[in-house]
Amino acid sequence: MTFQESIQVCFAKYADFNGRASRPEYWWFMLFLLLVSAATSLISPMLSGLFSIGTLLPALAAASRRLHDTNRSGWWQLISLVPVAGLVIIVIFLAQESKAPSP
Repeated sequence: MTFQESIQVCFAKYADFNGRASRPEYWWFMLFLLLVSAATSLISPMLSGLFSIGTLLPALAAASRRLHDTNRSGWWQLISLVPVAGLVIIVIFLAQESKAPSP
């Protein structure tokens, strides 16, 4: 999946928490969010905040689909609320290879 395709897919499925997302789909989308957020913060912190709020739901949905691709529940995203260790754990989960769906 290319950079542009991943952005289109993630915005097309902006509120779809079901299904699976490949590693390239998820990580290209996260790179897009990071780059646009950095660019908007140079223009205005308020604009950056609005962009972040506007893309929160698509980011959560993409992460949930990515976790499903590793045979985990989307609720594992809540572990990122644990300081430091939670962030490390969720990044490891999101970076893992895809696994075959459980029967």
